[in-house]
Amino acid sequence: MKPRILVIDDEEGIRFVFESFLTEAGYKVFTAKNYDDALSIIREEVLDLIFADVFLEDMSGIDILKNIKESRQNCPVIMITGSPSVETASDALRLGAFDYIPKPIKQDAILHAANRALKYKELFDEKERYRTNLEVIFRSVKDAIITVDDRLSIIEINEAAATICGFSRKDVIGKRLGTVTTRCNGKCLDAVKETIRTKELVEVSRFWCQYKERPPQVVSLTAYPLKDIFSGAILMVKDETRLAVLESELKERREFHNIIGMSENMQKLYSLIESLCDVQTTVLITGESGTGKEMAAEALHYMGVRSSKPLVKVNCSVLSEELLESELFGHVKGAFTGAVKDRAGRFQTAEGGTIFLDEIGDISPNIQLKLLRILQETKFERVGDSMPMKVDVRVVAATNQELKEKVRSGKFREDLYYRLKVIELNIPPLRKRREDIPLLTNHFIEKFNKKLKKDIAGISPDVQKIFMKYPWHGNIRELEHTIEHAFILCRHETITIEHLPQELREFTHHINSYVKDEGDEYKAVIRALEKTGWNKAKAARLLGMNRRTIYRKIEKYKIPNLSLSS
Repeated sequence: MKPRILVIDDEEGIRFVFESFLTEAGYKVFTAKNYDDALSIIREEVLDLIFADVFLEDMSGIDILKNIKESRQNCPVIMITGSPSVETASDALRLGAFDYIPKPIKQDAILHAANRALKYKELFDEKERYRTNLEVIFRSVKDAIITVDDRLSIIEINEAAATICGFSRKDVIGKRLGTVTTRCNGKCLDAVKETIRTKELVEVSRFWCQYKERPPQVVSLTAYPLKDIFSGAILMVKDETRLAVLESELKERREFHNIIGMSENMQKLYSLIESLCDVQTTVLITGESGTGKEMAAEALHYMGVRSSKPLVKVNCSVLSEELLESELFGHVKGAFTGAVKDRAGRFQTAEGGTIFLDEIGDISPNIQLKLLRILQETKFERVGDSMPMKVDVRVVAATNQELKEKVRSGKFREDLYYRLKVIELNIPPLRKRREDIPLLTNHFIEKFNKKLKKDIAGISPDVQKIFMKYPWHGNIRELEHTIEHAFILCRHETITIEHLPQELREFTHHINSYVKDEGDEYKAVIRALEKTGWNKAKAARLLGMNRRTIYRKIEKYKIPNLSLSS
């Protein structure tokens, strides 16, 4: 069937353009001029994609988006906007829009956006269908089941074994398992031998196997010991080839240009970066320290048309005003003491490419003024030179500070703030994407295994529990340093609590001891302060809150200051 697409716009000309381009491309197209017409079509038709104008006569495209999300329909929504830099476009993405396209409408932009959205929907639908199928398989016991006695002679198999393992019942009953698995990698035989020897369950997850001339497949197996009826084992084999292929296809969304994460927040971030990589506008990347702002800047550069040109990085917080001015704009010979020759600045070095200004909130008023001129006129002057130089550079800035507050206090120019914040990329803190913690943990374990030449398999369940509950005020950088610390101390295959830094070991006490005080916050705060000698910073970490929060709790409960510690 042709993909079915709904176009919602109160301008007849826009609807006509969309309908013409999409119909010509082979799609079935419905159009609606207002919110009510759109809802009528959404209720009556099964749709694969919706294009909705942000602004409609009666309601808005945002209302359409909310309706789709509330009804839990798996239908991507692409917003149409007359100004891609307005807040509504960013709001739409935060509310769950798949993408947005700007006016005036271009045919290649429409078809590219539609193709991406429909491919995403196809993968999502396929994964959902496979999940449903797995549930049916589990209820119907469609996994391969093979029972053997203590001498490894095959007693019985089910029909699924013929499909998954490649042999039929009449050919294998009574034969030794080892004689019918000579053409595969032997992991099934090893698992059964182990479970018979130890009388314990044995599991092997996700490995490639191939029997005779059959295509290779990905399977997981479980071997259970038989004790009550007779001595032996049951082997269950699950075919997971389809799921492995789907996950491989979706791998780019688990690791997006070296950014690790598959949470909903990160998927939206990836889509926004894709939308911005070829749009030569200034981007402000915001987020707490350690969230990966520099990696987002790299993705913007290396995925765009400037990728063959330089990406120049400058940390604005580590240099004095004079040094930073020379570093950014260069200087001529004799401009100041020590300027023995002309020197090109970072903007010149980045010609044709991107300059990444990290910690932009720390630059002085003088540097702010010079940077504003570059953004407005694409010109600057070297220190000690009055001749303007023109430059073609995309500016990407980053900060962990609240620039709006600095604008209000007069410490940051308002005109520069809005020049930098044409589009904002906000990197979510780790505590707001906790589902990515296991993925990041595995990534760092692989990294440090290679770096430190170790063979650590993973973390213990207790450590996993701590990682999932810990507030991670230092975000990904803190998680990386925690795992590196554990690697240095760990002499076994598994990282346990004793290998963690002190603050995480203290947090273990918080998980085990303070959880019972959830109904009595006052007592929990008092106990944490007593435990840490009334050091408020340590007590805050123990309670899994930041320093400001514990000060508010102390003020709320009128807890006296019994120590000078802070």
